Amino acid sequence: MSRRLLLATFAEEQDLLAATRAAREQGLRIVDVYAPYAVHGLDRAMGLPPSHLPWVCFLLGLLGAAAKVGFEYWASWLNWPVNVGGKPWDSLPAFVPLTFEIMVLVAGVSTVLAFLAAGKLAPGKPAVLVTPRVTNDQFALLLEHTGGNFDTAAVQALLARCHATATQERVQETL
Repeated sequence: MSRRLLLATFAEEQDLLAATRAAREQGLRIVDVYAPYAVHGLDRAMGLPPSHLPWVCFLLGLLGAAAKVGFEYWASWLNWPVNVGGKPWDSLPAFVPLTFEIMVLVAGVSTVLAFLAAGKLAPGKPAVLVTPRVTNDQFALLLEHTGGNFDTAAVQALLARCHATATQERVQETL
């Protein structure tokens, strides 16, 4: 089975944003948008839901801090209580600096791993570029033909109004 795609390239990020909004308003299926750097507002233009990564970062950081405090209480109060200068075994203020450091470490590492899992990325996975210049100075919008409601001439005219530098039809073989 094959998929018909329409690739449009742009020279400016404002043109890409305008074309993405226009394509979404027309009900076209946006496969992906490629840019050499992060474009502010592109996620809203594509209609993407908010990311869950901030919640993953917060919850796993909190879990790491709680596990660390639990470990320190277990180690200093139950497993090996040592009286050092008459200080209490469960001195929470002494645990705060290291707890913060462990929380930041666990939150950061878990966020990177969650990002890689959510994006289905892996170290060493080859990059698939729709056009070689998309990593340098070009922006690209990839649309999918979705049956009878996709008029190629009308879509190309829409993209031309948004200053598309080139449009190209492609066929992608899928299993």
